[in-house]
Amino acid sequence: MKEKEISKEASVVLLTGKEKRQQFKQGAIAVMPLCVAVIPWGLLAGSFAIDAGLDVFQSVAMSAVVFAGAAQLVATGLLKAGVGLVTILLTTFFITSRHLLYSITMRNVISPLPLRWRLGLGFLLTDELFALCGNQSPERFQPWYALGAGLWFYISWNIATLAGIFAGKFIPNLDSLGLDFAIAATFIAIVMPGIQRWPVLIAVVIAMVMSVFMAALEIEGGLMIASLAAMAGGYISERLIGNKTIYCHENVRNGGK
Repeated sequence: MKEKEISKEASVVLLTGKEKRQQFKQGAIAVMPLCVAVIPWGLLAGSFAIDAGLDVFQSVAMSAVVFAGAAQLVATGLLKAGVGLVTILLTTFFITSRHLLYSITMRNVISPLPLRWRLGLGFLLTDELFALCGNQSPERFQPWYALGAGLWFYISWNIATLAGIFAGKFIPNLDSLGLDFAIAATFIAIVMPGIQRWPVLIAVVIAMVMSVFMAALEIEGGLMIASLAAMAGGYISERLIGNKTIYCHENVRNGGK
């Protein structure tokens, strides 16, 4: 284990400048589609901050420091409603708690890195970065690739929210344009590539059906109920049928024959 940590730390240092730039560029290119998908979401986050009574500097600082789309939207909504600071902190804590699971999942590839890398990638860890690097093995994981993806997404997010901040000052009722669908579209783009095994597919279908059903019945906390049902369904299906892939690799190699 110690040798692996030394090897991973050395690989960060011993790469040539050209290799570092190449990996960084590859990461930035890989995250580009998600950067485009998140633009409407960023516009909403920026305009909501202005609508909640924050000035331009406070709105910019919120995106630069918090760097969490869902948390920013909820926090600005609570600020506008006059909710207390403790409630806002607790709400955003639970909303972003999924990042704890992300960090646990990526611990084996992040922990061997120097402290500055762990802190930097930890700050840049988002749903989008996890979608790109979360399932990579220690041998495949490239810190400069992850840095390129995370940093480029961070820059894109802040540019989008900055545009939303100024748009919110001059364009009234920006939220009436249907930009909030970008939130759902972004998560669909993140989830779809990961549906390669039956338990995952079952969990996604359960989450989709249950969330729509709960929303139609206007059940309070329906999203949480749907999430728990999806996790239970995925776990049970994995126990019953195993973690089988949806596609038969043998059939793919043989052209479906």
